[in-house]
Amino acid sequence: MTEKPTILTIMGSGETSPTMVKTHRENIAMLKKKSPSGVILDTPFGFQSNADDISMKAIEYFKVSVNIDCEIASFRSAEVDSLNREKFFSKLRRAEFIFAGPGSPTYALRQWRNTPVPTILTNKLLKGPAIVTFSSAAALTLGSHTVPVYEIYKAGGDPDWVGGLDILGNFGIRGAVIPHFNNTEGGNHDTRYCYLGQERLELMESRLKDGESIFGIDEHTAITINLVDETVAISGNGTFNIRNQGRQASFESGTTLPLSSLRNTEAFFRGRVRPNQEPSRPKDEVLSHQVSAHDGVSPLRVAVEESQSEFERALDEKDVDAATKVALTLQGETEKWQTETFQSDEMEQARSALRSMILRLGELAKHGITDPEEIFGPFVELAMEIRLKAREQKHWEYSDKIREGLEGLGIEVRDIPGGSEWISIGNRRKTY
Repeated sequence: MTEKPTILTIMGSGETSPTMVKTHRENIAMLKKKSPSGVILDTPFGFQSNADDISMKAIEYFKVSVNIDCEIASFRSAEVDSLNREKFFSKLRRAEFIFAGPGSPTYALRQWRNTPVPTILTNKLLKGPAIVTFSSAAALTLGSHTVPVYEIYKAGGDPDWVGGLDILGNFGIRGAVIPHFNNTEGGNHDTRYCYLGQERLELMESRLKDGESIFGIDEHTAITINLVDETVAISGNGTFNIRNQGRQASFESGTTLPLSSLRNTEAFFRGRVRPNQEPSRPKDEVLSHQVSAHDGVSPLRVAVEESQSEFERALDEKDVDAATKVALTLQGETEKWQTETFQSDEMEQARSALRSMILRLGELAKHGITDPEEIFGPFVELAMEIRLKAREQKHWEYSDKIREGLEGLGIEVRDIPGGSEWISIGNRRKTY
């Protein structure tokens, strides 16, 4: 190993979101260079029709939010001509910061397998200086086993592993990385564990060999493996989870573990290796330190839901200024997430919520926030009282004139046994 920084960061999701800016910046700072060379691997999403758009968003995110200029290291297909293949490999070898993120893990594996990519990445981490950050789909490829998430969750394939790049195996870490560990997109069905759910996870876990473990990373959460210091630092909104044959330990953001806890999980679960935040141990010797630091809901989705509640509360209280402030705050929040390469419809939900607020404010500008009946109601009531007196004094002509005048203003007056009633636009009835 070298004393040059060699960092492998694995993110559960949110790789180009505001939640991961701090982790990216701290990693880049370890290079101690004003302008480190950075590349973004487009392979995982290379099959998508919007691959160019994803690439541009990633470049913008790292330039604006992380303050590093990155270029695309394009390798969308292994069928690329030999010249462009070698240009890609050369660019990858020279890079000091390497990033890969969303897309399809099995697609990425098909393109990278039987190429120099795994060796280049391993050598970068052995020799340094290098910051390698893999997230989401790319993170799934790092272990000896990979979850074919699209094939299982979208196409109904049998729950089983496919072989990974096993880059982690070169550093003594055996098993599978599972991002999106606390995903809740399924709502009423279990989409935890990268859309596998509990039953399929347990089935696949039973097929791992002794000494092979599952390393689960919650959404908007990262583990930073420092191969020089041999530490694992957890950051972000959620937890890092180590599973081995049904046993699970979970550690919240801010925890630092020794790298040995990933290399020898058996010893870890037997208590021979201790992190700086010890998990509790129940009587059955199964570690159960479950930290609910994050419930799997995207921070943007949480912000949208909270904004909607605050907006409705402001309107209930007839506070237009507060409602307008909520809409402006949500608009600012969506701007922060513009470069996030969402795999779901979170951004569209945020935009839809913002459009709805704007429409509501527009309606208020036209009609006012005060119930019209609160304004004209007292005048109608006065007219009804005058009409009642006219009827009592048998001034039928005046009584009819008042009724006709009110009807011309959209107020229907009905004479009923024992008095009269009026019905406004809001269908509110008052009897006299």
